[in-house]
Amino acid sequence: MLKVNNLSVKLDNKVILNDISFNISNNDMFMIIGPNGSGKTTIVKAIMGDIKYTGNINLNNKNIKKMYVSDISKHIGVLMQNHNLEFDNTVYDIVSLGRYTYIKDMFGNLSDIDKTMIEEAMELTDIKKLRNSSINSISGGELQRVFLALVLAQNPDILILDEPTNHLDLKHQIDIFDILKKWSLKENKAIVAIIHDLNLVYKYATKSLLLKEGEIIACGDVRDSLTKETIKETYDMDIFDWMKTLLENWK
Repeated sequence: MLKVNNLSVKLDNKVILNDISFNISNNDMFMIIGPNGSGKTTIVKAIMGDIKYTGNINLNNKNIKKMYVSDISKHIGVLMQNHNLEFDNTVYDIVSLGRYTYIKDMFGNLSDIDKTMIEEAMELTDIKKLRNSSINSISGGELQRVFLALVLAQNPDILILDEPTNHLDLKHQIDIFDILKKWSLKENKAIVAIIHDLNLVYKYATKSLLLKEGEIIACGDVRDSLTKETIKETYDMDIFDWMKTLLENWK
């Protein structure tokens, strides 16, 4: 579905990413981890064409640089950390924005297919009961599910998420990833997520990419790439032993 080959990014003569390569296949939950400043978000920006890069990024065997933005948005949905809440829209209005690139009606009316995709996205994220609520009146966890429903309504092949559970409590983190896991198992779907919580990576990822200072430390099947040794090299500390020490406090 998505092939990244020899991706490199340089800004102000500083190397941000150096020779990054990986593949995303159907039903993958591909998680990118690494310290702050390692280049994780830059990978997302390159895929979305928001930053200049060298190398090749192919989506369904097509060079992304040669694709229209509107076509890319039909295949790739992106959920970033921060959301613009300037207007007091309803939950349904926000989710319906996910169908924007598909609307052909000159008056911007939703088709039956659009409405079906919106309802399915709201059903999957369990927010149908909030459909008429103002987005300024709901909780942080509910708001994150609303914006997740927005990108799911796009019906993309690949969903890219930049720290989707940032600022959420444990229960809401699990809720979000359970939703994502269910969605990723649909036909021709895959997820790319930037994550800090290694426990979530172990629990949900099929593949992982460990980055440090723009370089790949390890990449591949999560059980092979996310090891005690690669984590220590990535973070410059023995996180494995540290987490074991924390668990001792629960005995």
